[in-house]
Amino acid sequence: MVVDVFAADEQSERTIDIARWATLARAVLGAQGVKEDVEVSLLFVDEPTIAELRERFLGEEGPTDVLAFPIDEERDYGGRSPDEGGTGPGGGLSSDESDIPLLLGDVVVCPSVAARNAVDHGVSFDDEVALLVVHGLLHLVGMDHGMDEEAEKMERRERELLARFYRPAS
Repeated sequence: MVVDVFAADEQSERTIDIARWATLARAVLGAQGVKEDVEVSLLFVDEPTIAELRERFLGEEGPTDVLAFPIDEERDYGGRSPDEGGTGPGGGLSSDESDIPLLLGDVVVCPSVAARNAVDHGVSFDDEVALLVVHGLLHLVGMDHGMDEEAEKMERRERELLARFYRPAS
């Protein structure tokens, strides 16, 4: 299993240790039982960017701390498509499909909102970012918090994963 985390810091308000959060992401996905090669993007953005994404995809105004965009669709290689290299109707790909990583999705974190939330929650900035990274990744693997029971299960899993894989900076 290879978990490829593309991490990028596209904001300048807060210093972000990209390698640290990518390492946490790989550990969390492994612990969640990801069994195949996957790609995930972990993006740190400013407030205008996350507000635009939130409005565009959720219809809600204003910045938020984290958004997750799972890619739920299964790959369909039937037929002929120039980008897929199909051989014709029903031909599929000529290469071994196991060589192609599954695009799991994107997690987008806003460090400036996380910094405000950290103060409100009485935790460090890094503690808040760690929670947001884990929270977003759990959404990518299918967890949700729309109902109380789901929220409790997701929060419990967040605590377990943070206790296992997150160490505050010294």
